[in-house]
Amino acid sequence: MDTQKIGKLGVWANIYTDSHPEQIRLAQQIERWGYSTLWVPDPLQQDPFVSLSVIAPETDKLFLATGIANVMTRAPVAMAATRASLGALSNGRLILGLGVSHPEVISGMLGMDYRKPVTTMRNYLAAMQPVSVRDKPADSPREKHGIVVLAALGDNMLALSANEADGAHPYLTTPEHTARARNIMGPTSFLAPEQKVLLVKDASTARAAARKHIAIYLGLQNYRNNLKTLGFTDNDFQHSGSDRLIDALVAWGDESAIRNRIEAHWEAGASHVCIQPLRPDGEFGYDRRALEAFAPG
Repeated sequence: MDTQKIGKLGVWANIYTDSHPEQIRLAQQIERWGYSTLWVPDPLQQDPFVSLSVIAPETDKLFLATGIANVMTRAPVAMAATRASLGALSNGRLILGLGVSHPEVISGMLGMDYRKPVTTMRNYLAAMQPVSVRDKPADSPREKHGIVVLAALGDNMLALSANEADGAHPYLTTPEHTARARNIMGPTSFLAPEQKVLLVKDASTARAAARKHIAIYLGLQNYRNNLKTLGFTDNDFQHSGSDRLIDALVAWGDESAIRNRIEAHWEAGASHVCIQPLRPDGEFGYDRRALEAFAPG
């Protein structure tokens, strides 16, 4: 797939509070608004591939992406088969985002071994490959499988994303991280950072909602370690995040301020930015008002 066809702006949304018919209607509206891609997470309670399989036949141009599918809980052969099936169903519109999750989830919640991230991902991609390249039925040519991107924060995973996948999908980062990622990955790899946006002008209200939303992420060491490489310290993680940290991770304010943040990612080298429109109350879900405000079309 030519990644330039994907477009520069997409939507990252936790759609699982919606029924499947509601998910379809949202995806269709996102497509009408002119966004190029719908990214959905992989929560433990829901299967993103079921939702994307429901959405795929009911949309025409919208790329469908996992942000991300957890490789620790899915066998690589099964993932390759899912990629082939959903890629064919969507006529090549699949962006398969893969990630290693977090030790707090894999070991702490699921009681599984959390293995070295980069080695695990490299081995996983290799294990998918024999299935992916084998001759396929006529209705499932390999060019319809879509692309593979990796949840990448550190330098080694970013390099792996460029060398052994089609690109990277950094999450909970800043334009400064986007610039670093582009430098590591080179000029042509697909780079799609997620950016949280909050269409709230009052500083105290916006920061309160942002803290409520990101508190869970600040308890995960992979995110904390990456943020430290960007100049944040342990003090910034106290009390659900310092103002400096909150303002760096969540673009809040009026439409102009938020557009400036999106453009900062593009200027730093992003191929595509997927905005996550946070609800003004900070609860998980999405703000349809913000989606309409930033609609490209």
